Amino acid sequence: MATPQPSTPRNHTQGAGRSSKPRPRRPTRWPKPEGAPKARAGIEDELAQAFERTVAEGHRRLTRTWPGLLATGTVGGIDISTGILGLLIVHNATNNALLGALAFPIGFIALTLASSELFTENFLVPIAAVAARWARPRALARLWAGTAITNLVGGWVMMGIVMAALPKLRPTAIEIARVYPQYGIGIRSFALALLGGVIITLMTWMERSTTSVTGKLVAAFTAAFLLAAGSLNHAIVVSLEMFAALHAGAPFGYLDWVRIVLWATLGNRSAASGW
Repeated sequence: MATPQPSTPRNHTQGAGRSSKPRPRRPTRWPKPEGAPKARAGIEDELAQAFERTVAEGHRRLTRTWPGLLATGTVGGIDISTGILGLLIVHNATNNALLGALAFPIGFIALTLASSELFTENFLVPIAAVAARWARPRALARLWAGTAITNLVGGWVMMGIVMAALPKLRPTAIEIARVYPQYGIGIRSFALALLGGVIITLMTWMERSTTSVTGKLVAAFTAAFLLAAGSLNHAIVVSLEMFAALHAGAPFGYLDWVRIVLWATLGNRSAASGW
């Protein structure tokens, strides 16, 4: 009787052509928006997502066509003008600055929902795209120049229409805007411009950090209220408030406006860079 031979272990690699070694598991990755660059290793997932969305949004803004850029900039100026209209109406009716400030966010809500362009909002978002080498600095200069000019032109025209349609708001417009020439060019006005830049940059970062429309609107409302309630030195908001006063026969002139807006822009830009 033959001695039974021990059975030979079955080789799983034969015939199947597959390795017996377990495959390494791929690390879990967060979903990235289309066209966004890879975030640096070591950044928390939430911050990485916010950074990637910021870069992708900055790249989108920087690559807009000239007609698209000019249209969104003009609409941005009109959006902010609707907020100033609300502020003037409520302040005129109540003679209460805080209640007027509660009406001002109408403009920023419109800006957020319409995806239009605001000059000072473009300090953080497109710079991130340029820093990530997804756009050239000349594209940034094009965006800044186009947005600033169209914000101001759209706002100037809109404020002229408001003052012509509602002449009873003229004294209120002058009362609100005359504070900015009184600030002058100095430490206080520059500090107010820094605060304005910090608030608008924080709003932009919060909006990029969430995909919730409600969250974006809360960020817009909060930032707009602080700008209006504190009479902060925000280049576009200050410009449109002064335009309303100038249309109404303000005691200051356009040369005063130029000095103030340049000083405010420097402070807003410095705050965004430090952020």
